[in-house]
Amino acid sequence: MVERWDRFGRAAAYGAAAALVPYLVIKVSWVVGSLLGLLPVGRGFSLGGWLVLNTVTIGMAAAGITLGLALVRPWGMRIPGWLVGFFAWVGSGFLVSILPFVVVSALVNSGTSSSGGSRTSGGDAAMPGWEAVLLQCSFVGTGIALAIALPAYLWRRWPHALRRPERPRTRTSSGAVWPAVTGAVTGLAWLYWAAGGPLGIAHRDERQASWHVLVGVSACWALVGSAAVLALVRRRSTRLPYPLLLALAWLGSGSMCAWSGWRLPATVYVALAHPSDVGYPENLAVAVALHVTAVLTGAGIMRTLVRGERRRVSVPGSAQQSAERVGRRP
Repeated sequence: MVERWDRFGRAAAYGAAAALVPYLVIKVSWVVGSLLGLLPVGRGFSLGGWLVLNTVTIGMAAAGITLGLALVRPWGMRIPGWLVGFFAWVGSGFLVSILPFVVVSALVNSGTSSSGGSRTSGGDAAMPGWEAVLLQCSFVGTGIALAIALPAYLWRRWPHALRRPERPRTRTSSGAVWPAVTGAVTGLAWLYWAAGGPLGIAHRDERQASWHVLVGVSACWALVGSAAVLALVRRRSTRLPYPLLLALAWLGSGSMCAWSGWRLPATVYVALAHPSDVGYPENLAVAVALHVTAVLTGAGIMRTLVRGERRRVSVPGSAQQSAERVGRRP
């Protein structure tokens, strides 16, 4: 059973890398076409800003393809663990957490190419329909494949990380309480907006259905990540499997840090430059504060997970250290 799951995970890793290739090709064509004057610049951007944005997303796509290959190729086991972990955390935060948004947006027929495009691709709402579909398929395909390939890689390299600790704690460290609290506050604020709450909203008429779905999904991941890390640290009796709690804390923290970290510069730019053809429904100062809080919260949750794992592998002569040595073996 384990060998079959490992083979499935290896195939998914190749699939994750392959699914991002269309996204990479489209972004390169946008940059080249804009430089040659063959393609229009995205709405709300100057030529320089458009080139910078898409160059960044090209680098992100290339990093995603490299990550997919690192999860299956032998050289991926020799890369420093912190480096693989960071890119896997950010990548899964970007790609896996957006899957509910894509599904729900399709169900409500809200047109994900409008506000959803600003989150997923940085593209223009006026892009051809086939490009929008292909970009969404790249994200969905990579997200699903990464959700399968990453646990298989973790099991090969750090099998102890997915096992529940033998000795439960009775205390909850303060380092885990504050990200759980700030994550819950941020998630509740986003959930309030998603439900139609007016406080903190500057332009009510710009709240489209897809915006409500996007904010609602972000709220759910913030709340889920906060609850999961609190359950992991307190380690009280729960029916949820330990690997599932780890996955929820991992995805929730990655979603907050990755997406708010991505949206924060754009929100600051709109607040300072006041472009005439771009506007956000929420009050920009409130939005910036929530994004900063989300980034810090996501990093705090991941720090809690990493510190807990370091305590486990610090036991002399443990099986965990043996597994680490095997993972570093060329």
